Amino acid sequence: MDVPQLSVAQAAAVLADGGVVAYPTESCFGLGCDPANEAAVARVLAAKGREQAKGLILIGGCWAHLAPYIGELPADARARLTTAWPGPVTFLVPPSPAVPAWIRGAHPAVALRWTAHPVAAHLCQAFGGAVVSTSANRQGQPALRSAQGVTEAFGPSIDGVVHGAVGDRQAPSAIVDAISGDQFR
Repeated sequence: MDVPQLSVAQAAAVLADGGVVAYPTESCFGLGCDPANEAAVARVLAAKGREQAKGLILIGGCWAHLAPYIGELPADARARLTTAWPGPVTFLVPPSPAVPAWIRGAHPAVALRWTAHPVAAHLCQAFGGAVVSTSANRQGQPALRSAQGVTEAFGPSIDGVVHGAVGDRQAPSAIVDAISGDQFR
């Protein structure tokens, strides 16, 4: 089965309809869906072979996309975010009540990133909010860096691919605890 090549606008419409799309990010292709759609999140997890308990990252194209998911955040922690964003830093922040359990998994925090990748940011803008962003790979396998690789690996388990170049980063985004400043990778 051919996986449709989607424009950003088409991909945003697929997300709004509960679909799953792949798109380029700073270091690899990501798999994404509407974080509020539990069935779509379940499809992403099943495609990857990933346990829900591990949680998922949400990306946004601006502060307004991520703000609804952020709980009470001290001023110094907020300063960490605003200094690093937009960019390839994922912050673990206290979740607001808007964060579904299927996004957090077994974690007390939610992982958020204001992406600086133009295609990923444009997708969030077109969708009108944050999007699930997890590396396009089967659990334990290397992250895929091409639309062709994603199409071959995921085929009918996704609803389309937004073509574009991944960023120059070879490693995934850094993960930082917004409260303590501790870095995990």
